[in-house]
Amino acid sequence: MSPGRCGASGDADRALADVLADERLKIVASLIRTTGDWDLAEDAVADALERALERWPQDGVPANPAAWLTTTARRRAIDLLRRAGTERRKLEELAALDTEEVAPMPERTAVADDRLRLVFTCCHPALSMEARVALTLKVVAGMSTPAVARAFLVSEATMGQRLLRAKQRIAHTGIPYRVPAGDDLAERLDGVLAVLYLVFTEGWSARSDDALAEEAIRLARLLVTLLPDADEARSLLALMELQHARRDARRVDGELVTLEHQDRTRWDRDAIERAFTRLAARAAERGPYRIQAELAAVHARALDATATDWQAIVELYDELLELHPTPVVALNRAIAIGMFHGPRAGLAALDAVAEDPRLDGLHLVAAARADLLQRAGRPAKAVSQLDQAIALAPTDQERRQLAQRRADLS
Repeated sequence: MSPGRCGASGDADRALADVLADERLKIVASLIRTTGDWDLAEDAVADALERALERWPQDGVPANPAAWLTTTARRRAIDLLRRAGTERRKLEELAALDTEEVAPMPERTAVADDRLRLVFTCCHPALSMEARVALTLKVVAGMSTPAVARAFLVSEATMGQRLLRAKQRIAHTGIPYRVPAGDDLAERLDGVLAVLYLVFTEGWSARSDDALAEEAIRLARLLVTLLPDADEARSLLALMELQHARRDARRVDGELVTLEHQDRTRWDRDAIERAFTRLAARAAERGPYRIQAELAAVHARALDATATDWQAIVELYDELLELHPTPVVALNRAIAIGMFHGPRAGLAALDAVAEDPRLDGLHLVAAARADLLQRAGRPAKAVSQLDQAIALAPTDQERRQLAQRRADLS
């Protein structure tokens, strides 16, 4: 291939990548609204992308690549509908849409945006959480079925069946393709945010999948763009950015490093500043993601672990526990009390929390108690708790981290 051809191919690839990022979801969402066929919409857009990869390097990038891609996808959808023998009315509707002049679609803040319809439909509470996450990654994020399967450690066939059942449930139970209105919007938005944060935490987990975490951040940015007045969406994005900013310091030579011992010079300060800017906006009501983001911000402001404002952290956990009274929040609050009021106070708070049966079998309880016992000058009991934590830890990385703590303490 000649250098000119290589350059043209590179330009086409970059242009296609830009269009894919900006326009793909709009086209898929629009086709789903028009045809009611999820698979057809995805197939038509995938075919349009494939044609672009074939033709743009030879013909040059179109003056309006988004319009080219949209028109090609619509025509492919018409062809697929004709082959399937679809009723005449649906064909006429899509054909009429194909004759419209396609202009770049502006970002809109109105809840009528097709992309919001798609996001809220994928995250509908009538679907299982597994189905919501899988659909969001496949249809909204545009990940392939094998990629989604790898992200959740299941076979491609299993994931394919999970996606098929979710789409069938949407079709057969009449789940509406719309954005909830009025008072229902806030409640349903909480479900959407829960899906995005679950995707992020899967990527942020001990096995770590940066691509998955970054996809969750990208989807959260999209949601903030579409719902700019939703403080909880903005706060969740800030929380993700603050956590992901620590990714380079969180692992050293493949091993987990606790927050206390991380090299903070390796934190992504640009991401942290973006998160600070998002949190600077006042919130009419303080939701759980706002408080969690502010907790992460307290750690991000400390130049080292000894400079952490533990009083602020305890106060924020008090607020979060009142709003979101879960045993994990109570566990983290007990740890913060130990750091602010001393290890004995922390152990007393932890003992009260550990009585909750929902924490049975959670290795973090024993790990937290070991840390507080060590700080209280009781190393033998700390070692015993670390042994329990190692036995309960769910991943090899966490077991190795705890074993290293035990070796250091011994």
